[in-house]
Amino acid sequence: MPVPTYDQFIEPVLRFLATKPEGAPTRDAQEAAAKTLHLNEEQRQELIASGQATYKNRAGWAHDRLKRAGLSSSAKRGYWKLTDAGVSYAKENAAPLPHNEVEHLAIGYMDVKLKVATDAAPLDDQAQIEPDVTSATASPDDRLEQALQELREATAADLLDNLLQVTPNRFEVIVLDVLHRLGYGASRNDLQRVGGSGDAGIDGIISLDKLGLEKVYVQAKRWQNTVGRPELQAFYGALAGQKAKRGVFITTSGFTAHAIDFAKSVDGIVLVDGNRLVNLMMDHEVGVTSRLLRLPTLDRDYFDDE
Repeated sequence: MPVPTYDQFIEPVLRFLATKPEGAPTRDAQEAAAKTLHLNEEQRQELIASGQATYKNRAGWAHDRLKRAGLSSSAKRGYWKLTDAGVSYAKENAAPLPHNEVEHLAIGYMDVKLKVATDAAPLDDQAQIEPDVTSATASPDDRLEQALQELREATAADLLDNLLQVTPNRFEVIVLDVLHRLGYGASRNDLQRVGGSGDAGIDGIISLDKLGLEKVYVQAKRWQNTVGRPELQAFYGALAGQKAKRGVFITTSGFTAHAIDFAKSVDGIVLVDGNRLVNLMMDHEVGVTSRLLRLPTLDRDYFDDE
């Protein structure tokens, strides 16, 4: 018997977390859902291609849907916890949830993006165009593209959750790791963390040459609140104090429109918000790993007569 689909894990995960006001370890929620669904040993041993237990993977996707619906959160690394809205939802909706409600939770929030503050402005001028695969006649390639995009968005959300939970010092190190993977500095030693009290608004320094004549100064803000124009003006002043020409301001949140306008009005400041940061981390495999998918494609030339 196959492992139940992820939508069938949604209610067991929800009900278990409703009994844990302070949240619970991910593994406890996964095991509770497996017990509720009466999974046998064979089902528990089934693995997906990456080597993870199938039931744990599907419990994770169930929780992803609860998170997108605003009903749950990753309270800390390895912990799941219902939000206030989730607690109210569990109380107001008696078990079992109707099939149409489970379906709504499973697919109704698939397009929910990373959480950003309401006053944050987009850094990218052009929104990403996503393939429309709602039609039953969508090609397998289109469906695969949608699946890959969904996996990427789920990983981005997990990355942002983890970034918000690390210490400010650790966040500064992660930011420098990302910049190094982007090609800044001949070696990792060319990127120096200087954050701390009395840092004058500078958290890191990148030496672009061996003699340290060309430098980029970095400020890293592990914030949930939006970064405004005053913070950027202070950073610009710190750069002037260092007689620096280049600076990168990186945050886990976003920037207000006034902050973005200020950055555009001066030379040498680059902004990186939470969305751009996690995408850079995925593109350059900082804090994430990738797996290779083997997709066979017919080699038509092989069958041609010589």
